[in-house]
Amino acid sequence: MKTSIPGAFRSFRSFNYRIWAGGAFVSNIGTWVQRTAQDWLVLTELTHHDASAVGLVMGLQFAPQLLLLPWTGFAADHFDQRKLLIATQATMGGFALALGILTLAGVVELWHVCVFAFLFGSAAAFDAPVRQTFVAELVGDDDLHNAVALNSTSFNAARMIGPAVSGAIIAATGTGWAFLLNGASFIAVLVSLMFLRVGELHRSAKADRSKGSFTQGIRYVRGRPDIKAILVMLFLIGTFGLNFPIFVSTMAVSVFHADARGYGLLSSIMAIGTVAGALLSAHQKKPQFSLLLVGSGVFGLGCTLAAIAPGYWFFAAALIVIGAAALIFTNTTNSLLQLSTEPAMRGRVMALRVGVALGGTPIGAPIVGWVADHFGPPWALGVGAASGFAAAIVAVFAIANRTPQ
Repeated sequence: MKTSIPGAFRSFRSFNYRIWAGGAFVSNIGTWVQRTAQDWLVLTELTHHDASAVGLVMGLQFAPQLLLLPWTGFAADHFDQRKLLIATQATMGGFALALGILTLAGVVELWHVCVFAFLFGSAAAFDAPVRQTFVAELVGDDDLHNAVALNSTSFNAARMIGPAVSGAIIAATGTGWAFLLNGASFIAVLVSLMFLRVGELHRSAKADRSKGSFTQGIRYVRGRPDIKAILVMLFLIGTFGLNFPIFVSTMAVSVFHADARGYGLLSSIMAIGTVAGALLSAHQKKPQFSLLLVGSGVFGLGCTLAAIAPGYWFFAAALIVIGAAALIFTNTTNSLLQLSTEPAMRGRVMALRVGVALGGTPIGAPIVGWVADHFGPPWALGVGAASGFAAAIVAVFAIANRTPQ
């Protein structure tokens, strides 16, 4: 059953989407609380401002997106997405609680964080493509682009709250309670999945279970120049540009000498831009390839401004620009890929998208962390700027070759 809700929030006409969005928002806040606490724990408590260690943890957390790619796409296309989400969300909640207990007990070490980062990333590798394609089951193809944008709005509205909350928790009680809070937040999304009206889901066609399922997806993408261009752009920005934990933490601690609250505030300020970018995407009826050019170019510009920032608040303003550009870019890639892909192939194509966007982090994050350690955080941001400009060049060539929109 749907209610009359126009404009940028039209996906809320669906009861199932309203229920899902409520649970996801609570869980998203917890996710940002943990991300901030994990970076702070590694950078200031387990090491002495070692950006390479932050990069290592990031690499281990996102490596499974690439390592498990043949199985994550298969799962998204072949299994019941709602039941699979229940399993992945419960698993990630359990890992967060376990890390919190270790931290509160005062026995946590860097290798513990590395192991949990890899385990959490493994569960997330199965969760991400399913969660992205599940949107189509909630609202159908007509409102898919809007729902994708609203999901990003929720995730980044939580980003305005979570890091600031995390900074306050760390300052008041320590990092362990931040992890426990994230573990508890998964209860909200699990409850929302339980209360969905299963009969009102827009079930998509499931792929036949046959050998070579993953290679079928690869062959499908190889025959689509537009998809290949998007994936190349995602690799560039995902590998070298979306390393915000390194950029923000090293600039906050090493350049502006901020405490936990100041670091959390920067992450929350960045969310102002990401929410703005997500809402701009929500107003678009259909995704346009030209937005990829705009998003990647402005992302490069924002990273450049952040790198030359003369002070804390100038840097914060640059983060707003970076956040808006990053969301316009990533949301557009998400919607373009889903709407231009056959329903039975969506899970595998979206798994490729996630694998390319995040799977490059094990390569890029250690490199960016090394640059920050040896040349300074502004130079690490310069690497991010270069990735945005390189992606914009790819977009120019793709448009010149009449890439379908």
